[in-house]
Amino acid sequence: MDFKKMEYKRPDIEASQEVFQGLIEEFKSADSLEKASEALKKINSLRNEIDSMCALVTLRNTIDTTDKFYEEEQAYFDEKLPIYEGIVSKCYEAMNNSEYKEGLEKIFKPQVFNIANLAVKTFSPEIIDDMQAQNKLVTEYTKLIASAKIDFEGEERNLAGMGPFNQSKDRDMRRKATVATANFFEENEAEFDRIYDGLVKSRTSMARKLGYDNFIQLGYDRLNRTDYNPEMVANFRKQVKESIVPLYAELRKRQAKRLGIENMKSYDENLQFLTGNATPKGDADWIIDQAKKMYSELSPETNEFFNFMLDNNLMDLVSKKGKAGGGYCHFLGKYKTPFIFSNFNGTSGDVDVLTHEAGHAFQAYSSRAYDVPEYCFPTYEASEIHSMSMEFITWPWMNLFFGEDVDKYKFTHLSSAILFIPYGVAVDEFQHFVYGNPDATPDERKAAWRRIEKEYLPFKDYDGIDIYEKGAFWFKQSHIFQTPFYYIDYTLAQICALQFWIKRNENKEKAWNDYIALCNEGGSESFLSLVKIAGLTSPFEDGCIAKVMQEVKAWLDKVDDTKL
Repeated sequence: MDFKKMEYKRPDIEASQEVFQGLIEEFKSADSLEKASEALKKINSLRNEIDSMCALVTLRNTIDTTDKFYEEEQAYFDEKLPIYEGIVSKCYEAMNNSEYKEGLEKIFKPQVFNIANLAVKTFSPEIIDDMQAQNKLVTEYTKLIASAKIDFEGEERNLAGMGPFNQSKDRDMRRKATVATANFFEENEAEFDRIYDGLVKSRTSMARKLGYDNFIQLGYDRLNRTDYNPEMVANFRKQVKESIVPLYAELRKRQAKRLGIENMKSYDENLQFLTGNATPKGDADWIIDQAKKMYSELSPETNEFFNFMLDNNLMDLVSKKGKAGGGYCHFLGKYKTPFIFSNFNGTSGDVDVLTHEAGHAFQAYSSRAYDVPEYCFPTYEASEIHSMSMEFITWPWMNLFFGEDVDKYKFTHLSSAILFIPYGVAVDEFQHFVYGNPDATPDERKAAWRRIEKEYLPFKDYDGIDIYEKGAFWFKQSHIFQTPFYYIDYTLAQICALQFWIKRNENKEKAWNDYIALCNEGGSESFLSLVKIAGLTSPFEDGCIAKVMQEVKAWLDKVDDTKL
């Protein structure tokens, strides 16, 4: 299970087509439910092997983007994955047409057949060229972000390395850091525009070849959204505008008062207190030690899980040169193991990303008994419930990381969750504009971003930083490039996670049991079904957001944040 010892062997995608075709024929010619089930298990086993090799490449390439071997392997998968998706699509087609489908749904659960139906709808050999172009452009974006070399305060830093300066108590330092980061995006503006324009065009081309009006519904279908649609999401955004944007404005005013600033600028937003933000009281190894204690006390399940992650080197957490940005959790189906990737930089975000990605990893570990590749993680919005809820479930142990600053951390963490939601919704509305208007120019896209931003983030003032003033702040949001329409998932999950926070305040044992029940299901159910299993109210339901905000506001109003 040791990640360092996991052997990578490039799968021959072309050769595997013949193997897959043989298994598909075995499945189609099965003369009993038992034989059809066994053939499907063989298909899943082969898929887990190939998916795991792809995951190893992604992980090792993002851990060190300068490693030439894994750079070449990533290029190989960029080219071959669309062909592989075509093979999987044939598997899905056979599943949908099987005379044993009803019986197979009882063995494997219906969700994989719902996914199969969408997968067949969203793939055709005709779009392989577009998919390959998309994959190459996404890799170009990842490399461009990782290539940032910002000379600042006597040292060359990447984007993650600028994080602590963006939270400096010195306002001039915060502005200098923001300007230095903005300069990177300004210097590469044409390149970001080129990459994104290419992505929009290739995705729109895919949609039209598949018979869609534009990429919007195709984007939803590719994310396996089986129980909600763009109209329900638009209504969700409307509720955010009504129930959260006013609280967002109130929290920004409270922040300005704490900082003694009359006119808050964008570079002030990352500093919560003049006494400084809450930061972990030790380095990365120390944080891991505290996390080990935390998870040993939280439950027997989390104790077993976290020791498994440590014993098998299944985490790469610290920012370093050549490492890709961000944080994520991956799953290696062959080994039934999750992996956590992040970029610790000395801020409270280190603890946030650890608990967040541990939520994903704990779910994957809890549901690892499923051999169906689609069930290692649920659809994105359901996955984010596990991660965001884990951030709140671990609140009782935050004193281990932040000591005397624990109250400061909790206020920041909860208020930041609220401040994030309007931004997340703005990202979603922007993407609906982009793919609803695929012929818009890069300048028109940026103008649309700035208009939407002002609607949801009324206090956003870039203080004349040109690249952001013209509407290019979204360049740094990788999801917009890599996984269109994903970002709303964080906001939907945040409303669910806040319900877990409320539930835990009322009855921690019931909250934990509901959380375990949710994790055990993995991806074997759709989003709204998983919400129901967890005992939560659908975030789409009218009044849900208003009710949750009432509880959140009551807690925040009890805190005298001027004394933190």
